[in-house]
Amino acid sequence: MSDSSTYTPPKVWTWDAGSGGQFANINRPIAGATHDKELPVGKHPLQLYSLGTPNGIKVTVLLEELLALGHKGAEYDAWLVNIMEGQQFGSGFVAVNPNSKIPALMDRSTNPPTRLFESGAMLVYLAEKFGAFLPSAGAARAETLSWLFWQMGATPFLGGGFGHFYAYAPTKIEYAINRYAMEAKRQLDVLDRNLAERRFLIGDEYTIADMAVWPWYGVLCTGDLYNAQEFLDVKSYRNVLRWAAEIEARPAVKRGRRVNKTWGPEADQLPERHDAADFDKPAGA
Repeated sequence: MSDSSTYTPPKVWTWDAGSGGQFANINRPIAGATHDKELPVGKHPLQLYSLGTPNGIKVTVLLEELLALGHKGAEYDAWLVNIMEGQQFGSGFVAVNPNSKIPALMDRSTNPPTRLFESGAMLVYLAEKFGAFLPSAGAARAETLSWLFWQMGATPFLGGGFGHFYAYAPTKIEYAINRYAMEAKRQLDVLDRNLAERRFLIGDEYTIADMAVWPWYGVLCTGDLYNAQEFLDVKSYRNVLRWAAEIEARPAVKRGRRVNKTWGPEADQLPERHDAADFDKPAGA
């Protein structure tokens, strides 16, 4: 890879499959399937194909919260998709999510089955389907959707920007890290100022907006996302920390963050989830 101070972009960019650091084998400039592979189908109407990354956690947290409210129709099968092995490029997965990113969801309670891709769309769909965690009208609904779409638009600067250049890029580039660290801190400040006057993102009501934002910004501050707590001085965002700790303590959140997780302490992992009883199985079973 060229030194950033001497690199001059070519007239026409060409794909160097050897670039991209640890994700080089799954990043490519074209879409579509690379191999034939049908997706498994379990016993529940909702079939989730995912991984326990922040975008995957959003959906499993909502499903567990819905089940905690007594919505039995929210029972689901969660199948592990190993993105480092390129399983998201199988023909079955691409048929559900043409963008080849986790998560992907099929609702087989409809005829024909309904496919969903993009985690934000899944949150809105499921909240509307079960009538929970999304106000039905008025300013509260508008505020919830505004924060949800804020997350969808802001997080690429945190993940693909700051996270990539700070934690994953094969070469540390001062300009890139400084640029995206500044933006990550600006976003944390946006949240902190809002949460100074509110318990949750829209007020006293816990919504899908909180479920979307917490796995990124909450875990950035309280967990191990990018291991950047000291670098970003997250302790200065006291309102975000208070909000994140409250959400993290919720039983449904504790369950949802375990689903499709294959790293960290064994007790925190649940690679696949097909029944509520799976949470009670011994680690590694």
